[in-house]
Amino acid sequence: MSENSLLDHALVRLDEAARHLNIDSDVIEKLKYARETTKVRLMIRMDDGSRKSFLAWRCRYDDTRGPTKGGIRFHPASTAEEVETLAFWMTFKCAVMNLPYGGGKGAVQVDPRKLSKAELERLSRAYIQAFARIIGPDRDIPAPDVYTNAMIMGWMADEYAQIVGETVPAVITGKPIALGGSLGRGDATARGGYYLVRDLADELGLGGNMRVAVQGFGNAGQYIAQLLAADGHRIVAVSDSSGAVIAEDGLDLAALLAAKARGKSVLDTVGHAGHQALDSDALVGVDCDLLVPAALENMIHEGNAGSIKAGVVLELANGPVTAEADALLEARKVVVLPDILANAGGVTVSYFEWVQNKQGFYWPLEEIHERLRTIMVREGRAISNVARAKGVSMRTAAYVHALSRLAEAIEAHGTQSFFTT
Repeated sequence: MSENSLLDHALVRLDEAARHLNIDSDVIEKLKYARETTKVRLMIRMDDGSRKSFLAWRCRYDDTRGPTKGGIRFHPASTAEEVETLAFWMTFKCAVMNLPYGGGKGAVQVDPRKLSKAELERLSRAYIQAFARIIGPDRDIPAPDVYTNAMIMGWMADEYAQIVGETVPAVITGKPIALGGSLGRGDATARGGYYLVRDLADELGLGGNMRVAVQGFGNAGQYIAQLLAADGHRIVAVSDSSGAVIAEDGLDLAALLAAKARGKSVLDTVGHAGHQALDSDALVGVDCDLLVPAALENMIHEGNAGSIKAGVVLELANGPVTAEADALLEARKVVVLPDILANAGGVTVSYFEWVQNKQGFYWPLEEIHERLRTIMVREGRAISNVARAKGVSMRTAAYVHALSRLAEAIEAHGTQSFFTT
């Protein structure tokens, strides 16, 4: 692992949280390293008859609090280091929400947009064939992530069922409803962040007519924009991988959603209802009250953090703010609602799906929403209280909150099981 690796930067949060707790050094040592990371090469038949291989990984970072849980992403830039870092974040995210899980993650180094549907299905099934002995409903439970979705999870769950000879819906979450998926999973990440902002609005100094900028107009970005707009807030700028648009009086959300549904960029709406093109890199500096990074890691860094005008940043992406940018924002009193809390609605509703699969009884949508709201408000308030009591940022408070739960569980296992659980 390189000196300045992505995981090293993530571990800065662990060290900072540890300074605020009196815990055994063995706990920190255990959490600094992934429990196991498996690398394979998937070989699939392409539509033209040729064979092509793709690197793939599955990491089970820590299973102290329960089976590991985490998504599978299909992305051309995925690496083992990225997978381990995401699994580390998942470990803390599940502890923040008090879910009975550890952290896991998986990836395939591929651009799925270059595959046919048949090739994508063969790749998805090959992933499960390779990792069938690693995953399991009580061992490691995958879910969708970047460039994966319910359809892919359905293929994966079906492949696992064929391998083990029985239907095991709890092995994978984020499945289609017809295969045991949960209502409310589609917008869960955004909805959790929405409940958090709504509950803490007064404390954060956010009014009833916020100006909102969303970086990354994918699944989470689209849903958070719709939820906030429904409350009367103005979405003034959004971006995707092709560019960004801005409108001082508020964007036409319906037009943006229609463009994305057609497979177009948000730039397709330029000229409509006052929409103007904006350089993607300039989006973080838009004049707004709430900035929502909902794309990939490290999008807000030392080079652009100083341009942020928003008073609050809601991290719907994983790791969108670097440690250096964090320090700059904290010095300027910009409140960052951290990813391990802000985007934890997704894993929370995945947990609900797993519970429903286990018991064979499914809850109505209203119950899903209310259970999610209750947990987001409870943990958000607890972290806000830690931040005030210790005089630390919301991010440090979230890691302190999670680390105290992880330490309690690790110590409860006993010292002889530290590295053998």
